[in-house]
Amino acid sequence: MDSQLADFVRARYPRLLRHAYVLTGSHGEAEDLVQEALARACAAGRRRRIHDLDGYVWTTMVNLSARKWRRWTRIRELPTAAIPDPGLSDSTDEGAERSRMHQALREISPRQRAVLVLRFYEDLSEVQIAELLNVGVGTVRSQTARGLSRIRAVLAAAHEVENAS
Repeated sequence: MDSQLADFVRARYPRLLRHAYVLTGSHGEAEDLVQEALARACAAGRRRRIHDLDGYVWTTMVNLSARKWRRWTRIRELPTAAIPDPGLSDSTDEGAERSRMHQALREISPRQRAVLVLRFYEDLSEVQIAELLNVGVGTVRSQTARGLSRIRAVLAAAHEVENAS
């Protein structure tokens, strides 16, 4: 399992890190999330054979991210208007749009975020997403619709704030 995991990490780490960043919105948290998911995959691989390592690591990342989000909401921290970790500065419109989209993704639930990332970043089908997340296809469809609706509302509100300034 260790050589299989090592080969997997060499081949997939940059992609896992990108997806973890979309889930968390922070480079540091993304690195921690990938590291924790890979450590759990290594430990699980020593106990039993993992047939779909990619699916196992992705599902672990989604579940860990959701667990952290649930803890965060239990603490009752309030969101601020300013992003505390703005990342790299980019003066182009594309960078600003990417930043707005990452912020909007942070405004939706972890399940909706996971479904949208798998659907539009990974380009997986609804059936593949349902299998990966162990939910029904109807759940994938409803989470996609609700997530997109929420993102549209968040982006529209941000656009109104920018135009009012």
